[in-house]
Amino acid sequence: MSADRRIPTSDDLEVSTYLEIARQREGEQPREGQPPAQPETVVVLDFGSQYSMLIARRVRECRVYCELVPFDAPWEQVQKLNPRGFILSGGPASVYDEGAPLAPTYVFDSGLPVLGICYGMQLIAHQLGGRVAPSGEREYGHAVIYQGDSPSDFFAGLPPSMPVWMSHGDRVVDPPPGFRSLAHSENSPIAVMGNDAGIIGLQFHPEVVHTPQGKALIENFALRVCACKGDWTPRNFIADSIQRVRGQVGQGRVLCALSGGVDSAVTAALVHRAVGDQLVCIFVNNGLLRREEPERVQDTFRRHLNINLVYVDATDRFLDLLAGVTDPEEKRRIIGETFIRVFEEEARSAFGGGRVDFIAQGTTYPDVIESAASQNAPTGARLSAAAKIKTHHNVGGLPQQMTFTLIEPL
Repeated sequence: MSADRRIPTSDDLEVSTYLEIARQREGEQPREGQPPAQPETVVVLDFGSQYSMLIARRVRECRVYCELVPFDAPWEQVQKLNPRGFILSGGPASVYDEGAPLAPTYVFDSGLPVLGICYGMQLIAHQLGGRVAPSGEREYGHAVIYQGDSPSDFFAGLPPSMPVWMSHGDRVVDPPPGFRSLAHSENSPIAVMGNDAGIIGLQFHPEVVHTPQGKALIENFALRVCACKGDWTPRNFIADSIQRVRGQVGQGRVLCALSGGVDSAVTAALVHRAVGDQLVCIFVNNGLLRREEPERVQDTFRRHLNINLVYVDATDRFLDLLAGVTDPEEKRRIIGETFIRVFEEEARSAFGGGRVDFIAQGTTYPDVIESAASQNAPTGARLSAAAKIKTHHNVGGLPQQMTFTLIEPL
């Protein structure tokens, strides 16, 4: 769509999904890609790094599908993802500490390529017979690595020396049997190690922008080492999400928890594409929105997107419950629980008094990672091993007892 055909809305609501739905209403069908029956997947095992979601994003930027799962995800769950390789994230632990998280045995028994980043590299060494020890010279910040003499597809097309971003206090002292050093830095004789089976360890972080060739390294791992085709696109994600929502919902009825922000709005657009009038969006004004934001949200969803929207002004209810509360975590818990209670009340009349089966919300990787949802979420999944930054009301703020099943397509 050309710029002059953009739908004027608030800045938060100018997203391509909205525009595509508007085109559909005008009679122009969206060109949805057909997702592969079983997309090739690089699986990222999360050991508590705040960069884990960024690793997944970098893989997807290489046109390879990626899923982020907790480090102790069972093989039965991972096998369904059709894995072509594994990435072990960084993390705050030391591999030699008692109780430090370890990689599941299936990672190394599968015969698939493995890329270990920082703590992930140290895990490879520790679990496969090498030795990890505290580094005499800790590296935090910029460093330069220098390739060794051993050729590797991992470095294909890249210069012999590269700036990278280090953040570690431990290092691999002795690589496991069959491994060799592929690159070194001034303070790390084994900055990169690998073997002939496609298991590679990096002491630096290729996922951050401070490592300029980092994306190229991740692309080499996904396309050359894992031999992925690189045919996944966000359009595949849209089509696949629609199919998954249809399969999950069937003839059920769905409420969407709408805040007016991008995450919940894209969720509403995807679910509406999947189930149409089986969706009702409930937009709750909690009294904490920006000036005129409630009016803009209602106008966009009703007039431009033709989505059934129920507006609830619960300003007084929220503010009364938040009065005198100073702890940020408690505020988030109150907001999350109050949102759900309002949804439950509105659900009784949303479909003419009929039963509501699902609630859709725009939970994203950042929400999960920042919330450190290491306990079972209402969906039943263990979500993250990261240290908590803050609870998001759609993750840690949700009450355990709900009358809905969650749908989280993002």
